[in-house]
Amino acid sequence: MDATNLADLYDLPLLDWASVQARLDAGITQAPGSGGPNRHTCWLTTINPDGAPHVTGIGALFVDGCFWFETGERTRKARNLARDPRCALGVATAEFDVVLEGRASRVTDPVTVAAMAERWAAEGWPARVDESGQALTAEFSAPSAGPPPWFVYRVGPAAATALRTVEPGGATRWRF
Repeated sequence: MDATNLADLYDLPLLDWASVQARLDAGITQAPGSGGPNRHTCWLTTINPDGAPHVTGIGALFVDGCFWFETGERTRKARNLARDPRCALGVATAEFDVVLEGRASRVTDPVTVAAMAERWAAEGWPARVDESGQALTAEFSAPSAGPPPWFVYRVGPAAATALRTVEPGGATRWRF
């Protein structure tokens, strides 16, 4: 991993990726009052066919060093990712703002899909595996997810940037 101190000119310290990852591992629920400034909204950026960015709010989990989200295959984000898997996912916590860049991959392994369904259900969304074993269903999801089935995506980090929002401050970019 290569780290670059983006706040060097202010003599601020290099941030430690392990502490950023530990905070993400602790959970980023969307419950009011749980994040920065008031709750966590994850923002996914994909690339439209014309090269323009497409940014949309999503519910995501951070598990095993990666962001995970779900969406229907007819949504713009899913169509964009099918064509070009490069994306970025950002979230604000009380301690820092972070953007993770990587490639999204659709996960079809039934064991992994079931494990993620259990994690979302534990967060309050009653997701369950559908009859295919490769997608999710539930009584509801975010309107931007489209109708079920919802497919699970994993975004592993190629790079990340974090800006500490508490003292002493700082900003760091990592390449993995």
